[in-house]
Amino acid sequence: MKFSELVAQLAEAGVIGSFSADADLNIHQVAAIEEAEVGCLSFIEGEGYVRYLQTTQASAVILPNDEVLQQQAQERGIAWISATSPKALFTDAISLFYQPYRPAPGCHPTAIIHESATLGANVSVGAHAVIDAHVTIGDDVCIAANVVLYPGVVIGDRSYLHANCTIHERTQIGVDCIIQSGVVLGAEGFGFVPSASGLKRMEQSGCVVLEAGVEIGCNSTVDRPAVGETRIGANSKIDNLVQIGHGCRIGKNCAICAQVGLAGGVTLGDGVTLAGQVGVANRAKIGAGATASAKTGIHRDVKAGALVSGFPAIDNALWRRSAALYKRLPELYQSLRQIQQQLNRDS
Repeated sequence: MKFSELVAQLAEAGVIGSFSADADLNIHQVAAIEEAEVGCLSFIEGEGYVRYLQTTQASAVILPNDEVLQQQAQERGIAWISATSPKALFTDAISLFYQPYRPAPGCHPTAIIHESATLGANVSVGAHAVIDAHVTIGDDVCIAANVVLYPGVVIGDRSYLHANCTIHERTQIGVDCIIQSGVVLGAEGFGFVPSASGLKRMEQSGCVVLEAGVEIGCNSTVDRPAVGETRIGANSKIDNLVQIGHGCRIGKNCAICAQVGLAGGVTLGDGVTLAGQVGVANRAKIGAGATASAKTGIHRDVKAGALVSGFPAIDNALWRRSAALYKRLPELYQSLRQIQQQLNRDS
């Protein structure tokens, strides 16, 4: 692809600023700035990567709106495009060079499809998939190999269910969702009630609802509740190995990273970010725009926009001061002992 063509297509996809005039330069792939070779497009975002501008072999880079960096690229003979968010524009650039695999429409002969199921136009069903009674599948949906759809499942247009997913009864998946391999949606929540004879099973009669554009990573689980629904808001993204308990309500545009665990009835507002291995206790509410750093343990409600860390969760600034002191505990303890010994001698 000519550099001039690349600039034109990126201008359609996102907001670009200025750019150099290397119109006939050929760009054939994208790469990280420290690994790029001749013919590659890369990007720089953040001070930690600026140094690579002096050593990269990339033929073109996406830069911040920084004239100094643009001049450095020019001096090294590197074509450049400026953008307010270089990484976001690079995201658009990747799609110009790579399209993920998507099978052609059609049903594999080994797939089992119940006669009451409804399939839309251009649906792809892979080998050994099982589609049970009264399932409704929209247009342009991909169902990969070994996927199992229990009765009453609804899947919106253009959604993609990768291999070995299991979607339990009455689960609703919106349009443009991506469900990665090994995901289980709508399985029974962990509902048991103490009784005189021990733990009594509470039947989980509710359902799971995924709104439009939700993505769920490999081997994650979303449980259905005893009554009502577990809901994940539009455009929320869930990483691998995440457990979302029964009756949780996840807002829109949330990011939930790997190994997060949400107990039953947790509520997340819009735009919440939970970093890796965060744990949230039963029925805790996390306000819109809040962030929890890695391994945070949340036992009570978190205010909107808060940044919390630690176990149990506290304000991030306080946690950082506490963490700094923790490393000095042996020294502080020794000083305290010396003070106590001196006081004992003086008395």
